[in-house]
Amino acid sequence: MVRVEQIPLHQIRRPLPRQNDPHKVEALMESIREIGQQEPIDVLEVDGQYYGFSGCHRYEACQRLGKETILARIRKAPKSVLRMHLA
Repeated sequence: MVRVEQIPLHQIRRPLPRQNDPHKVEALMESIREIGQQEPIDVLEVDGQYYGFSGCHRYEACQRLGKETILARIRKAPKSVLRMHLA
């Protein structure tokens, strides 16, 4: 089951480091300032913890804008799915 809701940025763990394109982050920041976040990021919820593997540019843009929450598409998953993402 998938649900979409605002979740606190500080609760999202991002276990895989990624280099973001600074120009794309700036463009997203401008867009989010003007019209808000249009597309949720995808997160896994495993044992009550949130893990983000996509939406890195949107995540950074919201962080840099000082947002406390981010719109996320949340999918509950067992630890076995999390391990597959980390492999």
